[in-house]
Amino acid sequence: MKQAVPYAPAPSLKRRLSLGISVLVTLMWLMAALISSLHLRQEIDEVSDSALQEVVQRVLPLAYMELLNRDGTDTTADVVAPVGPHREYITYVVRGPDGRVMLQSHDADPAQFPFPPKPGFQDGAETRFYTETAVQGSVQVTAGERPGHRQSAIRHAVFTLLWPLALLFPMVLMATWWLVGRAFVPLLAMGREIEGRGGGNLSPVEAASLPRELKPVAVAVNALLERLRRALEAERSFTANSAHELRTPVAGALAQVQRLIAEVEAPAVRQRARDVEASLRRLARLSEKLLQLAKAEGGALMAHEAQDLQPVLDLVIEDLGAEARIERIDEGTPVLSPMDVDAFAILARNLIENALKHGQPGEPVLVSLTSDGVFRVQNRSAVVPPETLETLLQRFERGASTAEGTGLGLPIVAAIAAGVGSRLDLRSPAQDLPDGMEARVQLPCGMNSGAV
Repeated sequence: MKQAVPYAPAPSLKRRLSLGISVLVTLMWLMAALISSLHLRQEIDEVSDSALQEVVQRVLPLAYMELLNRDGTDTTADVVAPVGPHREYITYVVRGPDGRVMLQSHDADPAQFPFPPKPGFQDGAETRFYTETAVQGSVQVTAGERPGHRQSAIRHAVFTLLWPLALLFPMVLMATWWLVGRAFVPLLAMGREIEGRGGGNLSPVEAASLPRELKPVAVAVNALLERLRRALEAERSFTANSAHELRTPVAGALAQVQRLIAEVEAPAVRQRARDVEASLRRLARLSEKLLQLAKAEGGALMAHEAQDLQPVLDLVIEDLGAEARIERIDEGTPVLSPMDVDAFAILARNLIENALKHGQPGEPVLVSLTSDGVFRVQNRSAVVPPETLETLLQRFERGASTAEGTGLGLPIVAAIAAGVGSRLDLRSPAQDLPDGMEARVQLPCGMNSGAV
């Protein structure tokens, strides 16, 4: 036994575009941040190295002058008095020819400075140093950054570039979702227009206001609708013309057969004439049903103004001549509907005829047309299996009934219901009945004249 494939929801193009654009913007931001951080690191290195050089070059002559003013017995290291409380990011030490520290900034730690220092730049574990000498190496000035200061500055700069992503990604996602939704408005409108097309409306889809990318789709859809319209018109025209052309010769042949039955005395010939008469009547009914089917599928099922359908239903019941078996169970409240009255008459007549033919003899056929436009026909009969109900809407399908019929009544009703935007619902057993069958159609209904 073949296992049922689980339902997989269709992917959302809007969601894919929104996520894709948001991720792309985020990646571009990250790439820009990476490039900016590399450039920023280069700039910080240049600025910091220049600051180290500047400090050394300013301290060197001052240190030399300070040493000249000392006597040779002073071996203690002088600490430059700070102007005010502050944190030094660049410190320095001044060493003599023997390597002793002779001068230093107040925040300097000589133990962290390289010894012996090399002229120029020198990298330590977490800092960078710059050294210059003077007076044939008798004075050495080394400046160094606070440990980790340069790396910390770069980390803070990169963090400043990256933290806006926490707000940027959801903002870009929401903005992209809104923009993509706005861009899809014409596409959704075209989809609704195409969805509204059917057997009764095959007019072209409006393409003038569509974006350039959607116009080829609209042109292709309009070409398809035009081909479909021509095919349907050819089919309906053939059906209607064939049924119409059959009316006159069938009526003439039926009249001649009836005259023959009246004039012939031989029982065998009279019986054969009656058989011919029955066949001609069936042919007449078939041609009439084909005409109704052509109208049901030909569109024009809606009127320009709403009309009351209750008098139309009364005329249909009166014309059927079976009032004794037809029972109205509605209140007769006026029902204003934009549905064409001829189309409603065909629909009502076919449903009631079907119920009279296939219902139990002597049992009433219940007919109702409620104020909200629900038309319902019920008859008593054996319960019809669900699988049989599905086939009754197919043309020339009559189920297991032995009653005379063409098998077109319910398909005609289904076509009219679809043409007015509704559907024919069949149920067995009927509502509130132990058995039988019920046909129900929700008619298009306008303002109820009976409402206060």
